[in-house]
Amino acid sequence: MTDRIRHITITLDKDYRDDDAEVILSAIRQIRGVGSVKPMVVEGGEHLAREAVRVDLEGKLYKALEGVFRDDKRR
Repeated sequence: MTDRIRHITITLDKDYRDDDAEVILSAIRQIRGVGSVKPMVVEGGEHLAREAVRVDLEGKLYKALEGVFRDDKRR
């Protein structure tokens, strides 16, 4: 017996304003088999947590690249 799928979760590449996301939502609604499309609003805490991770990663990347370029100047 094969498995049955009832839900599919789609994650967007970034946060979109609700009016800008309407084009994406409309396109998904046009796919055969789609029963409903319900956007999920970004909560403030979630947004802040993602931004904190992004800033942390940017800082680490900057430090790593800084070390690479510093080593190139010594050669």
